[in-house]
Amino acid sequence: MTGKHYETGFSMVEVLVALVIIAFGLLGIAKIQALAYASTGTAGLRSLAAIEASGMASAMRANRLYWASGLAPDPITVQGNAIVSADAALAAPVDCAQGGANAPCTPHDLAAFDLQAWANDLRALLPNDTAIVSCPVINNPISCTIQIGWTEHLVAINAQGASGAGMAAPTFVVYVQP
Repeated sequence: MTGKHYETGFSMVEVLVALVIIAFGLLGIAKIQALAYASTGTAGLRSLAAIEASGMASAMRANRLYWASGLAPDPITVQGNAIVSADAALAAPVDCAQGGANAPCTPHDLAAFDLQAWANDLRALLPNDTAIVSCPVINNPISCTIQIGWTEHLVAINAQGASGAGMAAPTFVVYVQP
């Protein structure tokens, strides 16, 4: 028998094509993983902003004698460690902690203490933080707005999204009735 003998199996070209296809798939998975990781950081900052706004709202409710009486200047701006308002005494350091120099504090001193602690927390947790607490006395009962802003990096999954990538300045707003 002198017939032709044929080999069966994959050729080298087929194997290389399969490896290229698998490589592109793995690159896509790696890009999605990187996007998910970056989105987790963004979500973490937004969660921290929500927690800090909630903390300030709780402090406002705990000190109703100050916040609900219309004594708070409108607006109070917190940027970094600086507290800017028409009432300069809010920016002065106050120690209302148990056993502190001013304990027990007046409602005004307690508001200054809460604002200072809140400003320190924001500065430590959020990049380039800015917060505005606004309690206009035009409403009865008084309702306040807490607005927190910060900067974060935008994330893009493709070239179209990357053209607008850079920095974003999201804000988180909470409405409070102390």
